[in-house]
Amino acid sequence: MMKGERLNLMVISVVVAIGLSLYYQVKLWWDEDKSITAKLLKLLYADCMVNGCDASILLDGPHTEKRAPQIFGLGGFVLIDKIKTVVEDRCPRAVSCADILNLAARDALHLAGAPSYPVLLGRRDGVESNAAWVDLPSPYISWEKGLAYFRSKGLDAQDYATLLGSHTMGKTHCAYIRDRLYNFNKTGKPDPTLSKSSLDKLRQQCPKTSNRGQKDPTVFLTDKNGAKYRFTNTYYSNVLSYDSVLRADQELLYNYNTSQLVLEYAGSMEQFRKQFALSITRMGSLQVLTGKQGEIHQNCRFTNKNNPYIN
Repeated sequence: MMKGERLNLMVISVVVAIGLSLYYQVKLWWDEDKSITAKLLKLLYADCMVNGCDASILLDGPHTEKRAPQIFGLGGFVLIDKIKTVVEDRCPRAVSCADILNLAARDALHLAGAPSYPVLLGRRDGVESNAAWVDLPSPYISWEKGLAYFRSKGLDAQDYATLLGSHTMGKTHCAYIRDRLYNFNKTGKPDPTLSKSSLDKLRQQCPKTSNRGQKDPTVFLTDKNGAKYRFTNTYYSNVLSYDSVLRADQELLYNYNTSQLVLEYAGSMEQFRKQFALSITRMGSLQVLTGKQGEIHQNCRFTNKNNPYIN
């Protein structure tokens, strides 16, 4: 065997070993907390859609992206920290936090029932993070503005309709839907597009007003599988029956292209799975840093320059 071939085999074996250890850490967590899938997916979305997939969402600081009010309640940081510690012990400064986040989200999705898909490695981590950069759309955005936002990031209508399908595993705070339930567009009435059964059910979970000091309740975005955090196409059936919790989800019916995708995915789980793998791969490749750009963080919460644990 030639020297180059031996080196290639060594690299492959290291990559496989890292991948297996990462999957093992995700599986351990997922066995105890199924919601980790939704948390990691939201974390990946918040990272990639704001400033590209550079792990800047993970950086600590008083004015970093994770402090932006639009993304209040993000989770999954502790698992990423744990994975990074394991990977650094085995291969110091070899695997970026951006790659770890992409891989962890992929593995958690697969455990929940999504297809496994290849994740190309080689991303570098960003050295800046600013809450002012966060421009994620609101949960009650119109389809026109939602689609325009996705297109501004290099994605298209199919990606928009497909990636919103991940809401089948999510939750939302009542604060984001009270207008639909009680005062839609300041009419003093509920959103007329919301089915009567969903309206009655959601009003029970989300009272018109809450007591002072009371934590804002949360509701699952799909009743059927939401609490189980399973990757299914139930989301699209809800859109068709006007049972979407978020206005942004229901809006998919009001554009011809996205409405056709809703019909297709509601009728074929396999078609949804296939396209989801393609769309999330596209999202996970947005504005990546490579080569000498950025760096590989030794701790995902700090740039190497600001890492208090580096001597």
